[in-house]
Amino acid sequence: MKWDWVLERDEVVTSRRREARAGIPSAWPSWFPSECVETARAVGIEQPWLHQVQFADLAHNGKHVAISTPTGSGKSLAYLMPVLAATTGRAALPSAQSARPKFTRQRPTALYLAPTKALAHDQVRAASSLAPSSWRITALDGDSDVGERRFARDHASVVATNPDMVHFSMLPNHQRWSSFLGGLRYIVIDEAHRYHGIFGAHVAAVVRRLRRVCELYGASPTMLLCSATAPNAADFGGCLVGEPSVDVVDASTAPAGPRTVALWKPTASLRHDTSRLLAGLSDGEAQTLAFVPSRAGAELVSVAAQEQAGEPARIASYRGGYLAMERRALEGSLQSGELRGLATTNALELGIDVSGIEAVLVSGYPGRLSSFWQQAGRAGRIGQEALVVLLARENPLDAYLLEHPELIFDAPVEHLVLHPANPHVLGPHLAAAAQEHPLTADDARWFGPTTVALAEALSHQKVLRDRGKRWFWTRPNRAVDHINLRAAGPKPVEIIEQATGRVVGIIDHEAADRTVHPGAVYMHQGETWLVSSLDLDDGNAFVSRFSEPYYTQPQSSFEIDDLDVVRRRGVLGLEVSLGRVRLTSQVTGYLRRDEVTHEVLDSTPVDLPAHRMMTEAVWWSVPPALARVLGWAPLEMGAAAHAIEHTAIGLLPAFAPCDRWDIGGVSTPLHPETDLATIFVHDGLPGGSGFAAHAFDVAQQWLEATLERLETCACVAGCPACIVSPKCGNANQVLDKGRAAELLRALLHGD
Repeated sequence: MKWDWVLERDEVVTSRRREARAGIPSAWPSWFPSECVETARAVGIEQPWLHQVQFADLAHNGKHVAISTPTGSGKSLAYLMPVLAATTGRAALPSAQSARPKFTRQRPTALYLAPTKALAHDQVRAASSLAPSSWRITALDGDSDVGERRFARDHASVVATNPDMVHFSMLPNHQRWSSFLGGLRYIVIDEAHRYHGIFGAHVAAVVRRLRRVCELYGASPTMLLCSATAPNAADFGGCLVGEPSVDVVDASTAPAGPRTVALWKPTASLRHDTSRLLAGLSDGEAQTLAFVPSRAGAELVSVAAQEQAGEPARIASYRGGYLAMERRALEGSLQSGELRGLATTNALELGIDVSGIEAVLVSGYPGRLSSFWQQAGRAGRIGQEALVVLLARENPLDAYLLEHPELIFDAPVEHLVLHPANPHVLGPHLAAAAQEHPLTADDARWFGPTTVALAEALSHQKVLRDRGKRWFWTRPNRAVDHINLRAAGPKPVEIIEQATGRVVGIIDHEAADRTVHPGAVYMHQGETWLVSSLDLDDGNAFVSRFSEPYYTQPQSSFEIDDLDVVRRRGVLGLEVSLGRVRLTSQVTGYLRRDEVTHEVLDSTPVDLPAHRMMTEAVWWSVPPALARVLGWAPLEMGAAAHAIEHTAIGLLPAFAPCDRWDIGGVSTPLHPETDLATIFVHDGLPGGSGFAAHAFDVAQQWLEATLERLETCACVAGCPACIVSPKCGNANQVLDKGRAAELLRALLHGD
């Protein structure tokens, strides 16, 4: 086998092989147009699989339904069957849909929502190959020009877009979209498992607003969800679309090729081993994806692999920040097979369907089993032999997984958490809904039982105007412009070549000072650039070509200040506070590191502005008397507090409707004002998202569970099930499980 040399290496700690599995085919549904059947057979799809037909039948009969099966099981064809039948006009509307409000427009339409541009464009390509030539499908996103937007609005049968475009463009201008929305039969939400936490709450509000506007034009579209395997798909899907639950098809009957998953412990460094495997597998004619956590890491792995490969031109990098033209070119080269190796961020985790990928390298555990298996599923999609290698990072979390491979191979994926009633999210969306059409008490059917109370609160705040329990938006600006679904900052920073004025790439405003600060080495598709200046106000960074053998790594400081206490209460023997805090982060300098050895060459300070965010937090401190009794040094106290912080954050989703990624934490061995060791757990959303307040309300149950986890976890020094966090900014350094249990026990019970 072409990758035996990988599996025979001493770095492979363990591996597990899944044998090939036969599929269970089914006949094409009787309602599926014969012309579409012929087109499908012409592209090699002789018959659908049984689970695809089960999903398609439910959808055709007007049932809101989710398909929750592994990557590569054919979810696209499952949703395309009912969509094609409806929008080609070659199938009769089933009785379940014909009983709904009569469509005011004759043109039947469907809307496809994806979390990434790459996935939307890929689905357009896939759908076009199955449809009659007269069928019209188009992609709509921020790269679309005026003509493409007009075509989507006035002529397309299916529009593939993302929630951001629906929110910012389609809904505020729904009168222009009346023809399309009035004929809407289906709304497809692909990769639905990505819409969890705060982002998910925003998307859930957008979906409710969309369904409400569709009803204004006489449409009642059926909701179709496509998701990776999730244990709570029915409830989560209902939560996302505004229904009590949805039907679920979760047993895949698609064939699966043989696949070997190996766990790899790097001997040199994670980046070195990833690039070596990427080069070797690509040279061995195994088309390979290497998933790398950061943008800079993807560039560095690509460059290192090119240096080791026999055909360096067949290896490239792919990440966010590339221009649209660059992305499309890379996607095309990958699909054609011209590219044999690609180092990528998770921008391709949900991206294009590349049937030829045989091997996947996951450079560092991505923090979630669902993400790991999503990345792993990019290999072997057409049933060929596949290899997946998880390379461990140099931190305790990944090391623990190597020692306990059952946590990778046998553990169930995580439940999906969504809280669409979060008032910090729902309130602004109600204002947007009121601008789209006046809000009334009847809209509780879309937005839930808190609708009227929130509308009244918005009225008291002068955001809406109450006219006989009909709430109106009366301001001259657009309500949607006050809501950013992805909680990003201002417009992206353009990276400009100083000599020519050419735009090399773009980067998020919030990440600019870490990536393109003066003196930084910026990498873009294997080319290196030296940053000469950064102007965050104007949104540009100027760069020049660069060829020295080093890269840069930013150094940052982070501080938290509690500004005022809103509430305070005793929890057993501990005083817990809730209030507003200010988080301050600042890039203070950068390290230059050797490109090959990664040795630190020197450190350079930089003068950049601090970033501040006001949010809500819950916190507690170690009383001076207890600190004296324990007699620990500041580092020992800090290690205990840090471990308590991690465990508490990991357990909070069991007591509050949040996701681990919606909250953050800071533990300080010495509080800046009180000189006491203090633990903060804060909302990740500016202004707060309500999770810290909920944590305050359930503090006793939450902290007792935290202590129980610390005391009963079977590990010796700490593991992902207790104190090791996948999102720790300090790579899980300076943690002490034993002292954490002792400290929290003393805080709660005085022991």
